[in-house]
Amino acid sequence: MSQPTPDVYEKGRGMDAHNEVMREIRARNDASHDPTEPTRVWLDEDNTPDGVRTSLTIILNTGGCRWARAGGCTMCGYVAESVDGGSVGHENLMTQIERCLEHEAENRDDPADLIKIYTSGSFLDEREVPPETRNAIAETFADRERIVLESLPDFVEREKLAEFTDRGLETDVAIGLETATDRVRHDSVNKYFDFADFEDACAEAQAASAGVKAYLLLKPPFLAEPDAVADMKRSVRKCAAVDGCHTISMNPCNVQRHTMVEELYHDGGYRPPWLWSICDVLEATADVDALVVSDPVGHGSDRGPHNCGECDDLVQRAIKDFDLRQDPSVFDEVSCECEPTWRYVMDNETAYNQPLVR
Repeated sequence: MSQPTPDVYEKGRGMDAHNEVMREIRARNDASHDPTEPTRVWLDEDNTPDGVRTSLTIILNTGGCRWARAGGCTMCGYVAESVDGGSVGHENLMTQIERCLEHEAENRDDPADLIKIYTSGSFLDEREVPPETRNAIAETFADRERIVLESLPDFVEREKLAEFTDRGLETDVAIGLETATDRVRHDSVNKYFDFADFEDACAEAQAASAGVKAYLLLKPPFLAEPDAVADMKRSVRKCAAVDGCHTISMNPCNVQRHTMVEELYHDGGYRPPWLWSICDVLEATADVDALVVSDPVGHGSDRGPHNCGECDDLVQRAIKDFDLRQDPSVFDEVSCECEPTWRYVMDNETAYNQPLVR
């Protein structure tokens, strides 16, 4: 597979302008972070191919996604939370793991079944997580039922995944595909790879007896609400048809700091997606042969997916209920006076007049 460098991505790929703007925006960030503390850790429940399982989610604080260092995705501000200098050593990363285990022990009587490890980049990128650390993490969680590892498709290699599957650990790779439409991924998200690379990564994961969880992005910048919803419906179906991809997580875009999306948002050129749009996609794709879930971050806030403010929590609960039960009838139980406004947006908003409603 190709090895990511800024030059490879920019030259001849039409991404020069996006990357230049993103680097300028990111340069405004002057925050610093402790390399011994994880970015975030929390306990929850997740739907898996084996049913609903308790989960421990870990976001390791690494040197950050190398694509973000080149410029990166228009909506992603996670690199702003990364340690300066481009790398975090083995000892510090394992200290972060210890902090997460302490958090789990303080808040649960029993260990979580599912471990989810993210780096806001690629866990399988050895610049972010050295081989020594990857192997130590595999050993640490070998007694759990399942593990999810975040990575761009470039770094998905069967030998790396075998360190987990050979220990009897059900293993999934979480890939930030964002959309199955190459043009949208390149021009709206500013992500360099093609859908064919995602398919190759799924095949590589299968060769190691691992699965794939595709992450999709609802409403990247420059897409009107109806176009974004249509793109998600197509993308969910296209991902579900790929061998090895058993779960699809649709992430509605939120406005993160130090991003192009934030610049557009402040200038009146971007509104996060409606919660009704999430329901529409989930309901329309409930028949696919895959788990389809969504976890709207920042729901109900101006910078997150929202409706009118009155119904946001109710609709969010319906989405969470669907995630666990996969029953689209839950959406029949929620309604609000703002729904006709959303339908008006779906009928009339275009890329030239968005957002119609803030």
